[in-house]
Amino acid sequence: MNLLFALAVACVALALLLAAAGLLFQDRRAQQVKATLQHALDNAQKAPEQASPPRGRWQALLAELSAIGEHFEGSQLQKMLLAPEDRLLLEQVGWNHRAGATAFLALRVLLAVLLPVLGLLLMQPHGLRAAALVVSGFALGILLPKLALRSWAGRLRRRVDEELPLLIDLLRLLQGVGFSIDQSLQMIGDKLRMAIPTLGGEIRKANAAYTRGRSRAQSLRRLSEDFGNDDLRSLMQMVLQVHQHGGAVQEPLKQFGMRLREQRRMKMKEKVGKLSVKMTVVMMLTLLPALMLVLSGPAILALASALAGMGKS
Repeated sequence: MNLLFALAVACVALALLLAAAGLLFQDRRAQQVKATLQHALDNAQKAPEQASPPRGRWQALLAELSAIGEHFEGSQLQKMLLAPEDRLLLEQVGWNHRAGATAFLALRVLLAVLLPVLGLLLMQPHGLRAAALVVSGFALGILLPKLALRSWAGRLRRRVDEELPLLIDLLRLLQGVGFSIDQSLQMIGDKLRMAIPTLGGEIRKANAAYTRGRSRAQSLRRLSEDFGNDDLRSLMQMVLQVHQHGGAVQEPLKQFGMRLREQRRMKMKEKVGKLSVKMTVVMMLTLLPALMLVLSGPAILALASALAGMGKS
């Protein structure tokens, strides 16, 4: 009985302890939420025009890089490391704003300084090897961000090129059921962007800019110019003409889609033709020697045996 009574007391004590811990946790959580809300209100009162603070590790890193890059704004170093080509690449990936440009600048500067230092610490060279390592690390630090940015922009351009026929089909479908061109763009940006993630996201941004007061031509400027796609530029010009002057666009979209698919079919045939020529060279270098060895091997062995027999006789 005493053991049961002790167990019951222990269970009650444990339950009270858990309840107290839960109350303390809830009180602490409520205080944290209250402090967070108060901090947000204070920031909103101090700077209502600024955007909300970045959240997450990636956003925090981007903000720190941007803060570092702001020290080089207007300097000769910025003119050297942010050429028009770099700004075009930043525009294609959606980073051609102050935070993105300063973060890219800071990343190039930091890598140009850190890579030579890391190379010297890890390899510990001497003399000319040390000088060559410093120059190589500096050049690699300058070039790596640009190469990564160029690769990113290239992937975006390929995605845009792949999604363009489906965008034309969606516009035709929506026009066929009676939607206007603005309603079609709104539907693609809001409801159908999962089918074309890259172009759907860009159209959603264009719709948001149009809602905020920009003209339709200004809101579609990024789609028309930044990706360097002539077919997409022609499609956006057609959309702008229909938006300004009205008219039936379903048949022009059909003809445009057929012409685009025919162009892609011709490009695919050209690639297949080039690939067959390359494979012919590969087969000549790899398969032909093995085939000659298999076919002529028995004859060579027989000839060698006959010559050996003649020598013995």
